[in-house]
Amino acid sequence: MSLLQVQMVNKSFAGLRALSDVNLNVEEGTVHAIIGPNGAGKSTLLNCFVGRLAPDTGSVLFDGKSLVGLAPHEINQAGVARVFQTPEVFSDLTLEENVTIPTLARRDGPFALNAWRRLGSRRDVREKAMHILEDVGLADERGRTAGTLSRGDKRRLELAMCLVQEPKLLLLDEPTAGMSRADTEKTIELLKRIGERRITKVIIEHDMQVVFSLAHRISVLAQGTVIAEGDPASIKADARVQEAYLGGTHA
Repeated sequence: MSLLQVQMVNKSFAGLRALSDVNLNVEEGTVHAIIGPNGAGKSTLLNCFVGRLAPDTGSVLFDGKSLVGLAPHEINQAGVARVFQTPEVFSDLTLEENVTIPTLARRDGPFALNAWRRLGSRRDVREKAMHILEDVGLADERGRTAGTLSRGDKRRLELAMCLVQEPKLLLLDEPTAGMSRADTEKTIELLKRIGERRITKVIIEHDMQVVFSLAHRISVLAQGTVIAEGDPASIKADARVQEAYLGGTHA
């Protein structure tokens, strides 16, 4: 069953076609990777999923309902969470506080911070935050200020901030960007553990080790068009994919 359906999506900027007739089906409970050279349109496509951009034409359906025209917080409340390329956390707040705020986001949307000020000390809210911090291995650091964390730990915290919302779909934009190999390995293992929750995931990633370690299905974008789609083995062997990457940088 498809949880996310993208049909004939087109997007242009000042006459330059960024996406051209893009079709994508993401099956529920799977990890679907989107890869391609620099400028392929990957981030543009992701932004069409979360309401930061609206397609010029085409449709984006999540759980059978259109996301086109919805505000980012409305899409979040519908069950879509996003991990950004650069981890976005509340640097001046503790880890526990960072995870408590999104606990309320699904209900209160952009007013979640106000709700946190009223309800953040509630026992059930704090207990839920603590369970998630334990899941990502940060419970012992719960009183630490988020801005003092390493990049890898900020990523783990950001994942916790997403997981606490109990999303149906988790979007990850280059989740290992800028990480050391050790932190990358930790992130791969964490994402595999998250997979046990049966959360559907879409990953944009330049590191092919990450992609082939996690993805059930891969779509390849080049110049705004899907040029190939399949399981990891078929993508590795696809001549069109090899040609698209020749002399290029994976990003």
